Amino acid sequence: MPWLILTLSLCLASAAADRPFVLVVVGAPGSDEYGKQFQEWAGRWQEAAGQGGFEFAAVGLDEAGHLDDRERLRQRLTEEAANSRRELWLVLIGHGTFDGRTAKFNLRGPDVSAGELAEWLGRFAGPLAVVNCASASGPFINALSAPNRVVIAATKSGHEQNFARFGDYLSAAIGDPSADLDKDHQTSLLEAFLLAAARVEEFYADAGRLATEHALIDDNGDQLGTPAAWFEGVRAVKVAKNGANPDGVLAGQRHLLPSSHERRLTAEAHSRRDALEREIAQLRPRKGQLSEDEYYRLLEPLIVELSKLYEESNEDAASP
Repeated sequence: MPWLILTLSLCLASAAADRPFVLVVVGAPGSDEYGKQFQEWAGRWQEAAGQGGFEFAAVGLDEAGHLDDRERLRQRLTEEAANSRRELWLVLIGHGTFDGRTAKFNLRGPDVSAGELAEWLGRFAGPLAVVNCASASGPFINALSAPNRVVIAATKSGHEQNFARFGDYLSAAIGDPSADLDKDHQTSLLEAFLLAAARVEEFYADAGRLATEHALIDDNGDQLGTPAAWFEGVRAVKVAKNGANPDGVLAGQRHLLPSSHERRLTAEAHSRRDALEREIAQLRPRKGQLSEDEYYRLLEPLIVELSKLYEESNEDAASP
C-alpha cells in the first residue's frame, strides 16, 4: 500500500505547513544578566506556542554555526514567504539602536535594520504579527505597517534607547488568562499588549522613575501606531487625525492560545467572523454622524449574522 503511505505523508506535511508559526529571535544580550532574561522571555513564548498548537522556532538561542543570525533570519523569512501563507508571529527579543536615521535590532553578528526587515517580509502573503520588544523599536512601526499586519514596538520612537522591560511583561501576558479583558476565555495579542503596557507603567511609577518606554500597536496600516492609553477595555477611544480606522481590531483577533470555542470554528467561519467584527468596528466611530435609526439599521444585520455563525458552530460541535 505505498500509495496510502504516500497520501498520509502528504496530508501530514500539508497539515504541518498550515500550522501557525511563532519565530522568536533573541538578539545579542550584551551581558549575562540580559542573556538570562531574554532566554526566560523566549521560553515563555515557546511554552505558549506549544500549548496553542503553533509551530515554534528560534534564532539566537544556539550556536550560529557557519551563518550569522542575520543571515539565518533572512533565510528563514525568505523561505516562509516563498512557500507558505500560514499565520506568522515574529518576536524580536533583545536590544535596539537608533542613530537618528536608522533603527536596528541588535543581533549576534551584523544587526538588522527596520528597512531590511520590511524588505524581507515584503513578499509575505499570510497573516503576520511582528513584535519588537527592544529599545529604540518605534521606527519599526513606520517601516513594517501594512494591511493584514499587527506591528508592536516597545517604544514610541527611536530615541527611547534605554533597556526596555516591555518584552518581559508581554511574554508573561500572552499566556495569562487574567489578561482576557473581553471575557471570551482567551487572551488576544491586543489584550497582552494592553496588560504589558500597563505593567510597564506600574513599574516606573512604583520605582518613582520617569518612564523611558511607551509601547505602540499598529494594525490598520497607517504607519502611526496607537499607545495603550488610547484604549478603554479593548476598544480604542481615540483615533488618529487622518481618520484611519482605529488600531486594535486585527490584534484582537490574533490568539496564541485559542479557546475551545475558537478552535471549533471552521476556517471559513473564522474568516467570516473576523470580517464581521471588522465591519462592526468600522461602523462604531460613525455613530455620531448617523441618526440612531440609521446606525442600528446598519448594525443589526451584522450582529444577527455574527450570532447565527456562533450558533451554527455550537450546533456542529454538539452533533455526534
